[in-house]
Amino acid sequence: MEARHVVIGIDIGGTTTALGFVDRHGEVLAKALLPTQGQEPAQELVLRIFDSIQDLRKNHPVQLKVEGVGIGVPNANHAKGTVENPVNLSWGESTDLAGLVRMHQNLPVAVTNDANAAAIGEMLFGGAQGMRDFIVITLGTGLGSGIVANGELVYGNNGDAGELGHTLVDPEGRQCNCGNRGCLETYASATGLCRTVSVLLAEMGEPSELRSVSLAALTAKQVSAAANAGDPIALAAFDRTARVLGMKLADAVAHTGPEAIFLFGGLAAAGDLLFKPTREYMDRFMFPAYRGKVQLLPSGMAKGSSAVLGAAALIWNELG
Repeated sequence: MEARHVVIGIDIGGTTTALGFVDRHGEVLAKALLPTQGQEPAQELVLRIFDSIQDLRKNHPVQLKVEGVGIGVPNANHAKGTVENPVNLSWGESTDLAGLVRMHQNLPVAVTNDANAAAIGEMLFGGAQGMRDFIVITLGTGLGSGIVANGELVYGNNGDAGELGHTLVDPEGRQCNCGNRGCLETYASATGLCRTVSVLLAEMGEPSELRSVSLAALTAKQVSAAANAGDPIALAAFDRTARVLGMKLADAVAHTGPEAIFLFGGLAAAGDLLFKPTREYMDRFMFPAYRGKVQLLPSGMAKGSSAVLGAAALIWNELG
């Protein structure tokens, strides 16, 4: 039987790392999850990743020919193949992740941040197929973004362009892990939503089931559930989050003129709680020439495999 041509897609998160074999059509043939254990050196994680890859290959019924390795990871520099000062990984100032991977697999390796990987995945395997100008926003613990212009991912001069999460909402605002104040991700993210709830609990007198939950224990899923049940604090938190996000997306539209903006990640699972008001605020703040011309859409990639698909798409996109 002829071997299936695949690439290895690896998504490294602060808590969990996902990996899998993905063919040119976006079919995930096998995948696995393992704890990132971000306090360990990077080489330890890479070793465990390739142990898992070997196990997947041994147990797969079809022979696989691996064409390359694509990796999505926070704070990645695509041009250098490095990870630089990652907030949730104790890897130090700069780690040559591509070099560590090539010690195990002498194949093409592409490294970029998770939002850029999501953008390429959306273009090859998701809702942006056929589009040449779009933005992907990842809404998780923080806010990441991948910008595609004229069919190409925007990397910028240093290989790390597209950090919309660290554009400023308020220079005297919330402290961000990057060291600045008032970054967009401190307001529009799962963490930002919970921080907004804590502010509103102090500002508003309405009864709320969220009053019995400490900020440290509060999750975006709890806020979503409360909002769906009509909780006034939770609903106000989504509205305030959407206002900030819509405002900054309107700015992004003025910079790049995209056909669509895709919201991706855990907070995007809130559906219309987030999409409806964000779309309304985006249109309100947008330069009139763009109104009605930019779609706000959920990711079109297969749920449960999107992170691996995005990482794998990096290599398939380079191979053409």
